[in-house]
Amino acid sequence: MSASNNTPLLERLFAIKARHSTVRTEIIAGLTTFVAMAYIIFVNPSILEAAHMPREAAVAATIYTAALCSIAMGLFANLPLAMAPGMGINAFFSFYVCGTMGLSWQTALGAVFISGIVFLILSVTKIRELIIETVPMDLKNAIGVGIGLFIAFVGLQGAGIVRTDNATMIALGHVTDPKVLLALGGVILIGVMLAMRLSAAILGGILIVTIVGMIFGVTPAPTSIDAVMSFNFPSISETFLQMDLMGAIHYGLISVIFTFTVVELFDNLGTLIGVTKAANLIDEKGNITNVNQALITDSCGTLLSAVVGTCTVTSYVESTAGVNAGGRTGLTAITVGVCFILSLVFAPLAGLIPSFATAPALIIVGAMMLRNVKYINFDDFTDCIPAFLTIIMMPLSYSIASGFGFGFASYCLLKTFTGRFKEVSPLMWIITIVFCISFTMH
Repeated sequence: MSASNNTPLLERLFAIKARHSTVRTEIIAGLTTFVAMAYIIFVNPSILEAAHMPREAAVAATIYTAALCSIAMGLFANLPLAMAPGMGINAFFSFYVCGTMGLSWQTALGAVFISGIVFLILSVTKIRELIIETVPMDLKNAIGVGIGLFIAFVGLQGAGIVRTDNATMIALGHVTDPKVLLALGGVILIGVMLAMRLSAAILGGILIVTIVGMIFGVTPAPTSIDAVMSFNFPSISETFLQMDLMGAIHYGLISVIFTFTVVELFDNLGTLIGVTKAANLIDEKGNITNVNQALITDSCGTLLSAVVGTCTVTSYVESTAGVNAGGRTGLTAITVGVCFILSLVFAPLAGLIPSFATAPALIIVGAMMLRNVKYINFDDFTDCIPAFLTIIMMPLSYSIASGFGFGFASYCLLKTFTGRFKEVSPLMWIITIVFCISFTMH
């Protein structure tokens, strides 16, 4: 079938021209997002392994859920939003539920499944959509900026540009380390290519830094075709349908299920707002394009993650890397999903991309997302203080949901104590109370 026959179909499915994009741009954007988030293929299984989950099954579950959910998001919601098992929530799953509480990973998966049912009910009844609509525009803009700082901070850590310090908690890393130098060079390189308006700037920067690192022996290079390909597909047989629903109910894991629900709800909500804002898919009233389809897809993804055998699937902030590479439609997300499927064969190749090569992309994307700060009303302290707390608490608490919670709570209190309580909807108060409860359970 010729390209001319394919183009109308793609246009009907994704409205590519209507969103001022091209098929080539969407595919490049998808590749960019995939490369930026490919680390999850290796990081998530290593975290789940701490919960005594079989590593091979965890690898397979990570790839399958990321692929299927990203493709579903692209097809049904037509958004450039990639999905995969969530960072942060996987640590809660392994280190708290299965570690501190001592429960089995099967029981933890049961709690994930129940939280997915809660998500689906909230989505079908459009309560989640109503929650998004009730968020003030200043907080919506702050969310995008906060996510930008959060992922930039992740990039700075991954590159070793900043490090932990016993006295100050965080300090400048060892700037003479070759990895740090390559990461800093990557930031400059990508910045130059963006200034030259090269559409593949971020992806190109990641690949160039990787290749340079291989040339100078900073990161290992493949030694043979077998080193980058594997036809032994990992199996999910050891984790498929292993969630223990009765166990989750028997143990009375209300606080665990509540935490899974709250963290996933607002992590995904924050990412959804931030990514769509960056892609100009939010109208002047703050309404997100195809938001209900996106939320239902996310809910079904949570159910799938428990069935397959991994922690909660969520939207990924790394999607902003693809958005800033030009991605505007679901074709970007589908490209990400296809890349994850291909990674079943080329998983070792994806592993050759070191963190110091992806870190510059995250730092640059974080810088790009700061642009929304100009839309925040800094003349009104009841608006700018909640916005500031939203922004600053995301990276400092290492949680998008926590930043969201501080922003909501401070907004409601400041408006009320200044006699402007009518500006706060009942739903805002309900959400604030939910966050306060979740903070006490942290």
